[in-house]
Amino acid sequence: MKLGSLKEGGRDGTLIVVSRDLSKAVKATGVAATMQAALDDWSNVAPRLNALSEDLNAGKAQGAFELDMAALASPLPRAYEFVDGSAYLPHVERVRRARGAEVPESFYTDPLMYQATSAGFLGPRDPVVVPSEDYGIDLEAEVVVVTDDVPMAVTAAQASEHIQLVGLINDVSLRGLIPAELAKGFGFLQSKPRSALSPVLVTPDELADAWQGDKLHLPMRTWLNGQWFGEAECGVDMQFSFAQLVAHAAKTRPLTAGTIVGSGTIANEDTGKGASCLAEQRTVETLRDGKPSTPFLTFGDTLRIDVTDAAGASIFGSIEQVIAPLKR
Repeated sequence: MKLGSLKEGGRDGTLIVVSRDLSKAVKATGVAATMQAALDDWSNVAPRLNALSEDLNAGKAQGAFELDMAALASPLPRAYEFVDGSAYLPHVERVRRARGAEVPESFYTDPLMYQATSAGFLGPRDPVVVPSEDYGIDLEAEVVVVTDDVPMAVTAAQASEHIQLVGLINDVSLRGLIPAELAKGFGFLQSKPRSALSPVLVTPDELADAWQGDKLHLPMRTWLNGQWFGEAECGVDMQFSFAQLVAHAAKTRPLTAGTIVGSGTIANEDTGKGASCLAEQRTVETLRDGKPSTPFLTFGDTLRIDVTDAAGASIFGSIEQVIAPLKR
């Protein structure tokens, strides 16, 4: 099934079930008011939501309406926790090589992960608002999963059972602010503003054969200002599966239902697939040409992130955003 949230009903939105082709939706009235409420009682709520999904896709759901992407909030408008990994080692290796840094051996056996911004997520059509272009505005096209309650110290096999939803995210980064923050040795803060989730989150079974080994095996398609930018394969060169990432996050603490776990920027060894963030492309250019030629985003630039099935139909709905200045 596919789930989303309308921009109504308060900060946590109103939960809706969305049709497979993303054309219609129905409110989950009487089942769960919000996405978080559904995740809090997932084992009981999910079968009822699934029944509603079957009725909607069969054209039998009462109260069904045409889906307007602009009316959607983030599927999970705010989350208790968002932890973001960096599971694609080609990305890590290139970025570090470009600045003359080595990749620690531990990165090949122990996931790299940080505590990200979760107090609020942008809707899939909301602008990315930034105070200054000088901050080095970048997109990062990633896959995310959402969990139910995950006990502390689970194994990867156990963690797999707690992955309930899959989606996309534009994990916005301000590259100009990152070096000074990391130099302090205490991680990201100002350099990681709010991110945007895809219009819908889907259950793993909705992905059929595209979900194997707790990885999404489809290309991540990205466009900038209407021009193709990349289609890196999500299931290729991913060093750690989502089950491993969830288990890593839960090593010393339980994860609350509604925790979002990110894959990190999708990147392949094959640079012919393009890139999923500007820093990646600039790094490839620097290693090849001695300097980058692709600029970071500026006000008025547009981006689009999507994953499609074999027939070319969008699975999660596309993230489509414009870069906008902060109005003071």
